[in-house]
Formats: sequence, C-alpha cells, structure tokens
Amino acid sequence: MTANLSIAGLELGGTKCVATLGSGPGDVREQHVVPTTDPATTLAAIEAVLDGWRFDAIGIASFGPIELNPARPNFGSIIATTKPGWNDTDLVRRLAARYGKPLAIQTDVNGAAVAEARWGAAAGLSTHAYITIGTGVGVGLVANGRPIMGYAHGEAGHMRSARAPGDGFAGWCPYHGDCAEGLLSGPALAARFGRPGQEVGDDAPEWDYFAHDLAALLHNLIVSLAPERIAIGGGVMTKRPQLFGAVREKVAAMINGYGALAGYCAELDTRVGPPGLGDMAGPLGAIAMGLEALDR
Repeated sequence: MTANLSIAGLELGGTKCVATLGSGPGDVREQHVVPTTDPATTLAAIEAVLDGWRFDAIGIASFGPIELNPARPNFGSIIATTKPGWNDTDLVRRLAARYGKPLAIQTDVNGAAVAEARWGAAAGLSTHAYITIGTGVGVGLVANGRPIMGYAHGEAGHMRSARAPGDGFAGWCPYHGDCAEGLLSGPALAARFGRPGQEVGDDAPEWDYFAHDLAALLHNLIVSLAPERIAIGGGVMTKRPQLFGAVREKVAAMINGYGALAGYCAELDTRVGPPGLGDMAGPLGAIAMGLEALDR
C-alpha cells in the first residue's frame, strides 16, 4: 500500500520549490517551502531538508524545459529556461548520486496532470490537460493515461494565437514575444499593467485581454486534442477564480458551435475549471512521480 511508502516529492517552480514527504493526498507528513533563487543556493536548501528525511524514492516535478529523454547525455537537466541562471542545471544526476534512491522526473505541469488523474478531478479520464499560470505558463497534456512525449515534452505554453482587437501589448517572452506565456504569466501581467497583477483591480479592462488570450490557448488545445477536462492552476487564476466565467464564454464563442465540439462547449462549466487537488496538485505531482519510480 502506498501509505507504507515514503516519497520525497520535489516540486520546483520559478518562484518557490516545495518539498513534500508522504505518499498521497491523505498522507502528507511534512512539507517545506524553499525560495527559488540561484541553483546552488536553492538545491542546497532542498538537500538540507531531504537529509533529515527517510524515504524510498524521489519524485521531481520541475519547471523547464527539461531534457526527459534518458538516451541523451543531459537527461534530467533544465535547459533553455527563461529562469536566469538555471540553464544546464543537472537535477537527476546530482540527487541520484547523493541519495541513491529510485528517481523519476517530469515537468511540473505533467506531474500535476498525473496527480489529477491519480487522485483528482481527472480520475478515470484518458485524455486531459493541466495548465499552470504563474511565473510562466506550462501545459501538461495526457493522452491514453500518459503524458505526451515526442522529440521532447510539449511547450504549449509558448503557443501563439490570434490577438484581441485593439490589444497592442508586445508580450514579455524573451523567445517569442506574445506567446501564451508572454501574455498570461505573472511577469507578463506586471509588464502589461506596469505593476504586479495582484495590485490591479478586477475592473481593469486589461483583464478582458487576459481572458481572451487564455481562451485562445484553450481553443487551440480543444481543437487539437479535445481533452476531456482542462484544469487551470497557478497563482494567477487561484487569486482570480471569477475569470473562469469570462474565459468559458470566450472559448464557446471561439469554437462557434463547430461540429462535435458544440456539445463540449455546452459542458464547459465542468470541463474547464480549477484542479480537483487545488494548490496541492503541484506538490502531489512530485509524489506521483516518486511512486512511478518505484513502479518501474
């Protein structure tokens, strides 16, 4: 039984890292939050936590991009990230060498999607998505019960879509300008508003642009994958859950009654919403990865 196991779950985010000891939603024994600064400082602080725990496996769910192909020499490293200083940070070799335990790694959003399927609102579903909107925008896609993986893991958070009429914001992403991350992430909102998004009132007209841009991302995911459910987590939507209504309305307008997706849009209240695991989806994604390491 998983309750007899101890997993050290590491959720690495752009702003903070969460280390969790446990085996699932009903068994969280300890949890520590470490600020994400430079790799040396951050990983040393995480290791100081893990050094005090006894565990059977390590699960990592990290911001990325990450090299997830075990055949490549930099497997388990963060690559080409917008997080300054973190390029080429080798997570897997460092932690595997230090602790000698089974270890599995995934992107933070894929990990959260796996956790949603194991314990949350995607339980029993074959195809679903998890989106996080915070320091960046990540999209985890699961098909036939497994995260989608091709040449590399997908980067739908950098998808580009048609802009709302009158929106001249150039976008924040240093790679793509006005991709989804360049329009929706916390830094993008700060650049658009001239101050952090949490300091901006709900009546600011720019939130309508935000709802449009998020709806455009969902439109593209729906017409390409038709996920049975799309969970949207992360700090931005957690703080403004009222935006779900506007986003659903705009998605339905964009789909515009097309084919079988007309029925999908009639069910958006249940198909698009917050994660069933709430703000624990990310930390439990790391636990889920640790359980998968033991299953291999």
